[in-house]
Amino acid sequence: MSQHPEHGGHAPAVSHTTWKPEGHRTAHEVLALTGAVRTVGRGVPQPPVSSRTPVLLIPGFLAGDWSLRSMSRRLRQAGHRTYKSGIRSNIGCTSATVDMLERRVEDVAGEAGPISIVGHSRGGTLARLLATRRPDLVRGIVTLGSPLTTQFAASTHVLRVAEEIARRNQNDRPTALNVGCLRGSCAESTAAALAEPMPAGTSFTSIYSRTDGIVRWHACLDPSAQTFEVCSTHNGMAVNRSVIRLVEGRLATL
Repeated sequence: MSQHPEHGGHAPAVSHTTWKPEGHRTAHEVLALTGAVRTVGRGVPQPPVSSRTPVLLIPGFLAGDWSLRSMSRRLRQAGHRTYKSGIRSNIGCTSATVDMLERRVEDVAGEAGPISIVGHSRGGTLARLLATRRPDLVRGIVTLGSPLTTQFAASTHVLRVAEEIARRNQNDRPTALNVGCLRGSCAESTAAALAEPMPAGTSFTSIYSRTDGIVRWHACLDPSAQTFEVCSTHNGMAVNRSVIRLVEGRLATL
C-alpha cells in the first residue's frame, strides 16, 4: 500500500472516458463480485454509543446496501455505529439520489451527531457531493475506487449498462438514470459540484487501485483528497481485509 497525499488532476468533466480493461481484469472483477456475495454473512449489532465516528455506508453502481455488509460488520466490531443508505440498487438519477441521501444524512446526524461517509465506487462520488453540500453534518469521507475527477471514467461495459438504463427510462423516473444524468443538466451540475474544493476541516480520503477493472484509477486522484493506493480489484475493495483495515485507520483519525 502506498500513500500519495497530493495529486494534481483534471477538472471534472461530463465527457465519457470510455475504457476497455484487459480481459483478465474483467474476469477478476467477476470473481471478486462473487466473493463479495459469499461474504455477506450475518450482521453485527450496533455497538454502544462511543467516541468513534458514526458511519453512513453508500454502495456502488448497480449494488445495494447488502454489498457493504462485510464493511459494516468490521466497522461495528471496531466500535463504529454504521448506517445503511437505504439504496437497494444504485441506479438512480444522480441529483435525486443526492437529495435522498441528504435526508438520510440529516436523519442519522440527528440521531448520532456529525457523521463520516464511506462510499464504494459511485457511492464515493455521491459521498463527495454530500460532503460539499453539508459540511455541517459530514466530518469526513472515505471513497473506494470512486470516479471523482471525471464522473464517467468507467469501463466500456459499465457505461453501456448506464446508457441502457437511461434509454429505458423514457419517463425520467428519479429511481433510474436518465439521459440528462449522462449528458444533460444533471451531468453538468454534478460535474460542477465535483469541481468544488472540499470544505475546510472536512477529512477526505480516496483509496484506489491500479488493478481496478471497472474505474480508471486516475479518476480517483482528486486533488482535494489524501490518496492511498492498494492492491485490489474494484469489486473486491468492499470486502478486502487490508482495505477495510485502511478504512478503519482513516476513520480513527476523525
